[in-house]
Amino acid sequence: MKPPGKNGRVVAFIDIGTNSVRLLVVRLNPNHSYTVLTRQKQQVRLGDGEFEDEEILPEAAERAVVVCKTLTDLARTFKAEEFVAVATSAMREASNQQEILHRLRQEARIDIRVISGQEEARLIYLGVSSGLHLEGKQAFFIDIGGGSTEIAVGSERDYQYLESFKLGSIRLTNQYVPRSDTGPITQERYKKIQQHIKNSIIRSVKKIKKLLPDCGVASSGTAMNLAEIAHKALQPDTASPVVLTHRDLKKVVSLICSLPLEERRKIPGMNPERADIIVPGAAILETFMEELSLESITVTGRGLQDGLLVDYLSRMDEFPLLGELSPRQRSVLQLGRSCGINEAHARTVTALVLAMFDTARELSLHPYGDAERELLEYATFLHDIGSFISYNNHQAHSYYMIKNSELLGFDQKEVTFMAYLARFHRKKSPRKKDPGILELDPPEREALRMLSTFIRLGESLDRSHAALIQHVRFTKKEADSVHLEMVARGDCQLEIWGIESEKKAFEKVFGKKIIFEIR
Repeated sequence: MKPPGKNGRVVAFIDIGTNSVRLLVVRLNPNHSYTVLTRQKQQVRLGDGEFEDEEILPEAAERAVVVCKTLTDLARTFKAEEFVAVATSAMREASNQQEILHRLRQEARIDIRVISGQEEARLIYLGVSSGLHLEGKQAFFIDIGGGSTEIAVGSERDYQYLESFKLGSIRLTNQYVPRSDTGPITQERYKKIQQHIKNSIIRSVKKIKKLLPDCGVASSGTAMNLAEIAHKALQPDTASPVVLTHRDLKKVVSLICSLPLEERRKIPGMNPERADIIVPGAAILETFMEELSLESITVTGRGLQDGLLVDYLSRMDEFPLLGELSPRQRSVLQLGRSCGINEAHARTVTALVLAMFDTARELSLHPYGDAERELLEYATFLHDIGSFISYNNHQAHSYYMIKNSELLGFDQKEVTFMAYLARFHRKKSPRKKDPGILELDPPEREALRMLSTFIRLGESLDRSHAALIQHVRFTKKEADSVHLEMVARGDCQLEIWGIESEKKAFEKVFGKKIIFEIR
């Protein structure tokens, strides 16, 4: 696979599903990062009426060809040089598959690879797990599509089990909800759908239970829409959903089954285009949660498309972002490189900051542990990212960019804290009652004051960007002072001036004078 040229290379990834066609266009940069140029999704309902006689209907095929042509034309406006396109359940079961693939080659000018259910499960696992911080846990992954449901069990680094079932929101709607029936879904009909699902998954459930998953992750449009309904219809005053509980799912199921189709479309949070197929989709998720005794499930927007990208990058020798890095490490490195940070300076400052954090902890200068250390490490690496916009006031730009970036593997609270650490790496220090930090809890504000002090010292210790200070550590703590020892190579006058200017701020935060010793 050829590496990106000096200006990078643009690749388009297309996923032709049973319900929708998705497009992801990415620029692979010469520095081994990538930039997402666009994401698009268009409903086509390729599987409408198909699963009875295994033939994609002419009108569904026409929709798919028109949408694929439009999306590939869009990708070409971004100068896409390569297309990676796959089709899933509806296409793999269609008796007229070759006819439709031929039309897509002729009219949309793309070659489609029809993938197996196992391969679909693998790619979905790659796409979802690469964006999660599982902390060593074993997770159950589920993706409910229009024609099939894919599951996996694994950690954030590898999977132990993959499976694909002929269970999907469109497939089960075709089987159990006639197009002419737009009324409420009776409890009896819902139980029939659930029993069909239970019969289909019984053997797999036994295998999954033996693997002892600690948590669950759902990654389909169905799961996201159910979580959105739970949020907007049941708990409108809470933050946007990340976790869907089994209890809330049962309430959502009761609500969506009780209403006729037109009223169902109006439920707060409901995607009107999904209202006619959401009940069987909910039945799949609820049945798996019941059978596996999952009290809650994390919901994510990542899926097959992201798996196609991860799989593509993993086959490039020149793309080291995957390897042994965790999802958090990958996403931080990816963000930094895509914005062209000075990586040598970022790594130098990060090493100095962590050395100060660790030796200060040994002297009981602060009460923070590994969780805070990790966020401090990533925030320090990204502290200068705002220079991508402008050096002037770049600490404010760093705050904005970190807070609004898609940092995979972090929750919003962690992202916000890292953004504030970067914001206060220069210029003014954070104050206890600073209105700019009131969205943080009081303990987080205190942590921000202490940890940002280490970043300010670290930045000063590499003021010349020449890595003149090679080692740093706090050596002893006295009643009213603390000693910071530095090992320098060559003249480091700029660095000395820099750390001198941080003396008052250090004393204010830690209640001790700082004494510098340079060797």
